Amino acid sequence: MTTTVAFIGLGHMGGPMAANLVSAGYRVLGHDLVESCLSAAVAAGVEAARSAVEAAAVADVVITMLPAGRHVLSLYGPEGLLAAARPGTLFVDCSTIDVADSRAAHAAAEAAGHRSLDAPVSGGVVGAEAGTLTFMAGGEESAFAQAEPLLAVMGKKAVHCGDAGAGQAAKICNNMILGVSMIAVSEAFVLAESLGLSDQALYDVASAASGQCWALTVNCPVPGPVPASPANRDYRPGFAAPLMAKDLQLAANALRAGGIDAELGLRAAELYARFAEGPGADQDFSGIVRAIRAATSNPTDTQKGSTT
Repeated sequence: MTTTVAFIGLGHMGGPMAANLVSAGYRVLGHDLVESCLSAAVAAGVEAARSAVEAAAVADVVITMLPAGRHVLSLYGPEGLLAAARPGTLFVDCSTIDVADSRAAHAAAEAAGHRSLDAPVSGGVVGAEAGTLTFMAGGEESAFAQAEPLLAVMGKKAVHCGDAGAGQAAKICNNMILGVSMIAVSEAFVLAESLGLSDQALYDVASAASGQCWALTVNCPVPGPVPASPANRDYRPGFAAPLMAKDLQLAANALRAGGIDAELGLRAAELYARFAEGPGADQDFSGIVRAIRAATSNPTDTQKGSTT
């Protein structure tokens, strides 16, 4: 018997993920408020649902990929997805949201008689299209086991991180590392330029030495050394700077709530928020190297701590 999946949120990430499920033989009912996103998904074999509730009512599994926690909780609310779904439906939220919101979503699903998993992703649009995402999952072991075959279609790795909200916790910790490291790598390239060292020379050394990291060897922030990096496409995302800013803000909220002394994480959140609101609004997050370079050429801005 074919598993029916309701997929709510068919944007840059959700659309390709739903298409991969269709290619694997799943029946996918999709819904998105943006008509162009829904049309693209339909072209890939997704069946259009008139509403998210209509899709959830006949699904065995409901997957959501939404911008923020408020959207997830709104759809999980009274007369929403949880009320429409058949008892025991598995809800998998792949959105990146606040840990507290994720735990609230789990509690609502459980109260309504359903199973749930938070399963945010890493890998960006390229990973969504290629089916090579990494899933970080939180929830009961049995829910993870039920979701695992679907996650294996959409990604190359799925890690069960713990109880409700643990997937979201892993995601924001991982992306705090990524945001801080991208700033460090970008600053190093700007420093190297000022010292007369070529980008290629720095890359050749650091990529084979203790400075090696994903932000350098895969998503290198300067054109040339890594041909596939967004820097060689005028910083077209990739992983958009506003999404990094969002994830770092979630990390900053958790840091403050936990009383964690994490100066770099908080500072990275500030820098990316400013970058995303300005020149980085439509750029890959690695484009922050441009902002660092611009601030370096204007000592007044640098002294103020500005990156715009």
